[in-house]
Amino acid sequence: MNLLLIGVLLALVAIAYQLGLRKSRNIAGKGSNSATLHSRPGYYGALVGLWCGIPAFLILIIWNLVEPSILNHIIFNNIPASVSASLDEAGRSVLVDRVQSIASGFGVSDKPAAYELAAAQQFAKFQTIGSFAKFAVVICAALLGLVWAKKKISQQYRARNQVERAINVGLILCSGVAILTTIGIVMSMFGEAMHFFRFVSPMDFFFGTEWNPGFSTSGNAEGSYGLLPLLWGTLMVSGIALLVAVPVGLMIAIYLAEYASPWFRSWAKPTIEVLAGIPTIVYGVFAMMIIGPFFKAAGAYVGLEINATSALTAGFVMGIMIIPFVSSLSDDIITQVPRALRDGSLGLGATKSETIRQVVLPAALPGITGAFLLAVSRAVGETMIVVLAAGNSPLLHANPFEAVSTVTVTIVKQLTGDTDFSSPQALVAFALGLTLFVITLGLNIVALYIVRKYREQYE
Repeated sequence: MNLLLIGVLLALVAIAYQLGLRKSRNIAGKGSNSATLHSRPGYYGALVGLWCGIPAFLILIIWNLVEPSILNHIIFNNIPASVSASLDEAGRSVLVDRVQSIASGFGVSDKPAAYELAAAQQFAKFQTIGSFAKFAVVICAALLGLVWAKKKISQQYRARNQVERAINVGLILCSGVAILTTIGIVMSMFGEAMHFFRFVSPMDFFFGTEWNPGFSTSGNAEGSYGLLPLLWGTLMVSGIALLVAVPVGLMIAIYLAEYASPWFRSWAKPTIEVLAGIPTIVYGVFAMMIIGPFFKAAGAYVGLEINATSALTAGFVMGIMIIPFVSSLSDDIITQVPRALRDGSLGLGATKSETIRQVVLPAALPGITGAFLLAVSRAVGETMIVVLAAGNSPLLHANPFEAVSTVTVTIVKQLTGDTDFSSPQALVAFALGLTLFVITLGLNIVALYIVRKYREQYE
C-alpha cells in the first residue's frame, strides 16, 4: 500500500508541476498581450508541485510512525487482562508477531488460542480501515495543496523566492542529517568506550604493550588490552603503503599533467582511477595468493625470511590501492597551476624539469600535501586487505617481514562470533573504533589546516 501511495503521490506531483507551468504561461500570454511575471514559469510549476507533495509526504511519514503503536494497542485491547499482565516485554513482542502472522494469513506453527484469533480479526479489520483512510487522507492533502497553490499563481506572486527558500531548507536538513549521523556514531562509540574503561584502566589500554584479551563468561576483563601493538602495526602497514603510493602516485600525476599527450591522458587517467573502484576484498585475495608468496620466494632467493602474510605484503598491496587517491588528486591540483607561471619560468631560461621542480610543485604543494594526508586516512582505516594479508599477530616489533595486526582487524575480530556485547572483550572494539576515529579526524584537520594556510590564490 505504501509503495502504491508513493507512486500515486509522485504522479500527482508531476501533474501539479505541469498545471502550475501551464497556468503561469497562460498568465504571461504572448505577443501584444504578454505580461511580465515576477518569476520564470518553471518556478510556478515547482511551487505547485512542492505544495502538492510536501504536506502529503509529511502526513504519510507521521501516519506510518504512529500507526504501529495504534495497531498494537488494538491487539492488547482484545487480549484478556490476565494474559497481558503475565507477559514481559519479550513475550508481548512474540504475541504481537503471532497475531500479525494470523491476520496476514500465514498462520503460526501451533494452534492459536481463541483470544489470538479474535485479536487477529480485529487487527486485520482496523489495518484495512487504516490503509484506506491513510490513502484517502494523503491524496486529499495532495489535492488540496495542488488547488491552493494553483490559485496563488499571479503575475506578481514571488514563486522563485518560495521555491529557493524550500530548496535551502532541504539542503539544511540534508546537512543536518549528515552532521547528526556523525554525532550519533561518535556518541555511541564514546558511551560504549566509557563502559569498557570501567573494566580496564585507560592507562593500561593506551600505554599497554601486550594485546592478549582473555574471553570469559564472568564479564571480567581477563588478559591484556594494550593498544600499542595494534597502533604500531597500523602505522607500520600505513607507512609501507605510503612509501609505495606517494612516489608512484606523484610521478604519475606529474607525467599526466606535464608530459603526456592529450590522447594518452584521456584514457590513462580513467584507467588508473579504476583501481579505486576495485573492492578491497579483491585486493586482499590478490595479496594473499600472489604478492605474499612472491615476496616469500624473493626473500628466500636473497637470503631473507619474509612471511607470506606480513606487514610488507599488506602495506604493498594497500599502497597499490591508494595510488589513484594520490595521482588523481595531485594531477587535478597540478593542472590548476596557472600557465603563466610555467611560461614565465621557461621564458627566463629554465628547463621543463626545472620548471616543474622549482615552480609548479611548490605552487601545488599545499594541495598535494592534502592529497597525501587523505591517502593516509584511507590507509589507516583499511580492513579487508589487512585481515587477509597482514597475519593478525598483535606483537610489538619493528620487522616489516613478520606478521602484524592493526586496529581495524582487531575490531573485526572482537565483534565476530557469538559475543556478549556487554563484556569487555566486545566493548574494547568501541574503544578501538573511537581511537581510530580520533586519529583519522586529526589527519583530516591537519590536511585542512595545511591547505588553508599555504593555499595559493590565482586569477
